[in-house]
Amino acid sequence: MPQSEPAAADAAAAGSGSSSWRDSVSEATATDLENLLGTGVGAAQEQLGRNGGFLPFALVVENDGEVRLVAVTPADAERGSDGDFDADTMIRDLTELLRQNRDDFRAAAVVCDITLLEEDTDAIHVAAEHRDGSVFAAVLPYQPNAATHEWEFGQLAADTNEPAIWVD
Repeated sequence: MPQSEPAAADAAAAGSGSSSWRDSVSEATATDLENLLGTGVGAAQEQLGRNGGFLPFALVVENDGEVRLVAVTPADAERGSDGDFDADTMIRDLTELLRQNRDDFRAAAVVCDITLLEEDTDAIHVAAEHRDGSVFAAVLPYQPNAATHEWEFGQLAADTNEPAIWVD
């Protein structure tokens, strides 16, 4: 499982209209990135509820504005000795697939499960990128509630991210 440390604990910065973030990008770009963030978090939460976990996946905003899911199938060679999938390899495969097809869409996000070391908890990580060079990432911590057998989610927080799709 990839690991990360959140860069900021300001939940407002992650998709709820933080002026500092939104002021740095166009309205259309902000809408695309926030759409990817919301859709990515929602899809990951749904998979957690249904399956108890999720494999890395990507979302794209096509040139016509439609959001589409992109996934790769983990190869047998990508399984670790414990039978788990190699998430890092899947993320690299997704990123390469997105780079190869980047002319077909205007924004993309990779969604994966990470471990927040300082909080000692798992989190949904969404790293979104727009063709205009804007990047935005956020983390949503989660943990199981033993009493209710449901997932409890923390506060959505901004995270750092480097462009990976529209780079050469």
